[in-house]
Amino acid sequence: MHTVGTFTFESAGDAREQYESVGPAAQTVVREVATAMEFDREEYDERITGDVVETARDALFASLLEVRVGSREEFEDWRHSYDGEVTKVGHEAVDHVAWHAGPDDEAVAATFQDEEDAAVATLRRQAFGRLYRELVEQS
Repeated sequence: MHTVGTFTFESAGDAREQYESVGPAAQTVVREVATAMEFDREEYDERITGDVVETARDALFASLLEVRVGSREEFEDWRHSYDGEVTKVGHEAVDHVAWHAGPDDEAVAATFQDEEDAAVATLRRQAFGRLYRELVEQS
């Protein structure tokens, strides 16, 4: 078993704080991408909306979530010691699982056979949508 990513939270407040902290980085990334795409000032003002920056912040936050990756047996061992609710997606007949436990005794897991990077990316989107979207919108 191994871990990828850095964000894990003890509380909903910690998650909200970290979400807020990636806002300036998201703004910088959007601005630099727009510059690389040679947007002039008018095009930037027209196309780079608050929704664009918010989407970048959501993606940046999700991409940094800590994810554990292991065999099905390692996941099941973890699952038996975890007191919260786990939402699992994927097929039962594969060998590996990626999972993330959120701050409110909820976790998400995605099964996969060979494509670890794709499974981790999918899991992070699932985690953001299921565990964090409403939580960060409350801030």
